[in-house]
Amino acid sequence: MDRSFVRSLERDSGFTLIELLVVVIIIGLLASLVAPKFFGKLGGSKQKITKAQIELFGAALDEFRLDNGRYPNAEEGLLALRDKPEGLENWAGPYLPKAVPKDAWGHEYVYSSPGEHYDYDLISYGRDGEPGGEDEDSDIVSWE
Repeated sequence: MDRSFVRSLERDSGFTLIELLVVVIIIGLLASLVAPKFFGKLGGSKQKITKAQIELFGAALDEFRLDNGRYPNAEEGLLALRDKPEGLENWAGPYLPKAVPKDAWGHEYVYSSPGEHYDYDLISYGRDGEPGGEDEDSDIVSWE
């Protein structure tokens, strides 16, 4: 085999630093265009997940009420859906398959019974964990 041919293959076999930098810059530009749209959808997904969890809690709370004639009081809280409170003869739980989860942002749900809006109120205060707010920081509630 001709040695000049082998040497030319060795020189042309890799990418130059400039070519690699151009590719990295292009990838960075594409990421800067796609990332904001992706993270915007992520926040909306967390709100949807939290709404779905509140609806599932509602079904479990209704089942608890059917068995026991009442909703768990504020002191018993959502833990009554997993662990039998004292004095409930007809408790047929657990009413949730797993431990009581936190909302999509890692905050505890706020449960009160009797509630101000319904027999019970169940609230997630959103991303900021504080009452009120807009967008991802807005409250997600059981009565709406």
